[in-house]
Amino acid sequence: MVSMKKNLVLVVCFLFFFQWAHAQAPGCAFTNPLIPSGADPYSTYYKGYYYYTNSVGGDRIILKKTKSLADLKNAETKTIWMPPPNTMHSKELWAPEIHHIDGKWYAYYAADNGDNNHHRMYVLENVSEDPFEGEWEFKGKLATPSDKWAIDGDVFRYKGQLYMIWSGWEGDENGEQDIYIAKMKNPYTLDGERVRISKPTFDWERQWKGGPEVYVNEGPQFLQHGDDLFIVYSASGCWTDHYSLGLLRLQGDNLLNAGHWKKYPLPILATSKENGVYSPGHNSFFKSPDGTEDWILYHANSHPGDGCGGKRSPRMQRMSWNTDGTPHIGTPVSTQEQLQVPSGTK
Repeated sequence: MVSMKKNLVLVVCFLFFFQWAHAQAPGCAFTNPLIPSGADPYSTYYKGYYYYTNSVGGDRIILKKTKSLADLKNAETKTIWMPPPNTMHSKELWAPEIHHIDGKWYAYYAADNGDNNHHRMYVLENVSEDPFEGEWEFKGKLATPSDKWAIDGDVFRYKGQLYMIWSGWEGDENGEQDIYIAKMKNPYTLDGERVRISKPTFDWERQWKGGPEVYVNEGPQFLQHGDDLFIVYSASGCWTDHYSLGLLRLQGDNLLNAGHWKKYPLPILATSKENGVYSPGHNSFFKSPDGTEDWILYHANSHPGDGCGGKRSPRMQRMSWNTDGTPHIGTPVSTQEQLQVPSGTK
């Protein structure tokens, strides 16, 4: 009997060690940040690969291709667009996104001529199966008839209709950034006038000290879970340590009716001094390769006061869902914490 107990203990210890070793093996665990620098991270999963992009330098759009976002540092990288000089979209290229829509690839980004007052949304198209191949064609500016300042566009299809959401000014001066939505005729044309569905109203959305007196809602992202549709957005000045994520929820059937969007009173992701993560924001979402897990991509700083510059780095962590159907992200994880790679990663 004593011998059997000893053997059982040895088996248990072996299994524990095997599981621990497997978790520590290369490719099975990772830590944040994914790469040292990269604001406004976005990815699209298509036929076994994640196609990832983030803001870089303001003069180009880059694309990364990888089977595992946890291994982003080793991803194949390519510059897919450098705008021609001396145009209204030659400089300050911000927050690019890449989408696969109706069999074609589209890259959405904000740009201007070097004067932030002229920022607008623009779109490229690529008809190749692989966005690393073929040519990216400039399709033009995405604007509603009012043609106001616009950045941080995101595109989503809901019940057969394409929509774009973005951050914009109500007038022609920079005093507040709000969230707007419009229908799309096709992936490169807006349809009708914009509708404002969110503006900074809570104290945590109106933190600006240390920078210009501007209240901010920006970086909106659609998120659908079952029959529920959400918009997750960034709030407060990115130059502050108060930059964080807020939540809107559709509570009607008309996305263009501001009254059908409920805003939650508290942020769903915010600075964690305990974990050494500051100003988490400008996020996007993705599923694990096998489709069983939901994950969030976001950028953050590792020290207070790092602001809006090149110290922002992309991070990711698994998320879940609350009993009321809302997304649960929790606290931004420490750079010291080892995380399991998304399920189905090869």
